[in-house]
Amino acid sequence: MNFARDVVAARDPGDPALIELRRDGGRRTWSFAEVDAASAALAGRLVARGVRRGDVVMTLVGNRPEWVLTMVACFRIGAVALPCNEQLRAKDLRLRLDVADPKLVVVDERNRPELDAAVGAPTATTSDRPEILVVPDDALLVGDAPPFAELDAEDPCLLTFTSGTEGDPKAVVHVQRYLDGQRLQAEHWLDARPGDLVWCTAASGWSKSARNVFVAPWLRGACALLHDQRFDPAERLRILADERVNVLCMAPTEYRVIAKRTSIGSYPDLRGLVAAGEALNPEVLDVWRAATGIEIRDGFGQTETGQLTGAPLGEPVRPGSMGRSLPGVRLWIDDGELVVDPASVPTFFRGYLGHDPAVRDQPWRTGDRVREQDGWLYFEGRTDDVISSAGYRIGPFEVESALVAHPAVAEAAVVAAPDEERGQIVRAVIVLRDGIAADDALIVALQEHVKATTAPYKYPRRIDVVDELPKTTSGKIQRAALRRGVRAR
Repeated sequence: MNFARDVVAARDPGDPALIELRRDGGRRTWSFAEVDAASAALAGRLVARGVRRGDVVMTLVGNRPEWVLTMVACFRIGAVALPCNEQLRAKDLRLRLDVADPKLVVVDERNRPELDAAVGAPTATTSDRPEILVVPDDALLVGDAPPFAELDAEDPCLLTFTSGTEGDPKAVVHVQRYLDGQRLQAEHWLDARPGDLVWCTAASGWSKSARNVFVAPWLRGACALLHDQRFDPAERLRILADERVNVLCMAPTEYRVIAKRTSIGSYPDLRGLVAAGEALNPEVLDVWRAATGIEIRDGFGQTETGQLTGAPLGEPVRPGSMGRSLPGVRLWIDDGELVVDPASVPTFFRGYLGHDPAVRDQPWRTGDRVREQDGWLYFEGRTDDVISSAGYRIGPFEVESALVAHPAVAEAAVVAAPDEERGQIVRAVIVLRDGIAADDALIVALQEHVKATTAPYKYPRRIDVVDELPKTTSGKIQRAALRRGVRAR
């Protein structure tokens, strides 16, 4: 098997593969023939620099074609791609360099200073500095093509680091079957179709970008949109209309911010809205449905597992639910925790780099607390996030949903705080909407609002107001940091 041969080179050469929107306002459509030729030439450059089958090639490139071309070049020759988000700082990059020991790094010129700061002098774990290729450089995309490697389903193809919400990120090793295994979620959740334009806004370097920016759309005969710019709510909606996007895949945070800060229009070409990463609040679902007539279909997966669930096509969305298990994927709940049969998941990982391989014949405990109702699954939080207060077990998501439904609140995160009488109390950390001032009256009003919206025992006895919530560079809230304490404004 070989993704570069079986998917990219096998497509009609004239079919559009990528629509590139550059930071300088430029736009280009790349055909599959152009992607095939450019990635093949780049693969030749990698080989000429000493990259061999099984070697790690790290990228520090934004959402631009050079990132995609490097990934495809790695798939062609059997190298292992390690995409990194360009928001990572030198300390984060140093960790990845030490763990993965890449043979070569492809870096965007705007990120070269940060990479240089991370590379520094040789260390005990990386005796040599990696080779470095700087893009953009048109010369890298012209030249002889090496042959396609014949790869086994269990050969490594991709390293993705966990988000680090609970500690140092870990390097997850995915194998060749991970790429083809994306057909399952691409058909039953993403719902990409031949001729579609699919826009997954995830920045290069994260698990969702590795599978849904171009891999899943191409498997389904669709074209991918690459927008090389930071998130701006108004611009996001303008592009949605101008490019006539058919399927939009965004992070829950992006859906929330757009719903709070802009006026969402109607988009005749838009057929599907999907989200994954964190649970979506019912209020946000209502806003998008009212504006577009389309329901956001939530899904769930982990860096280690790939996509596991999704709101089924053709069925009304149930607010707050991450859907049902994808066809063939076997999930169950044990003492409130979601558990997976790895043998039923085509995208299950091989293990963490530098550790023993993952065991595929033993249940995988996700560490996520989930409840089930009529076959639909509802995320309640990480096992560490559940709050035990005076004998009550309280999931943070319901309290967070109640808080963001209040017109004064832009974002909210809920964690436990120690309490001598109750063991733990509910503590909310919130970001207020622009122009709203924090005072005692507002805090009381928010507490009463939560009491009226959920069970009274769930209300936050402590509310801290901050300028921003601590998040990973992938946009996930770092509740571990909140549990350690955040200075209130």
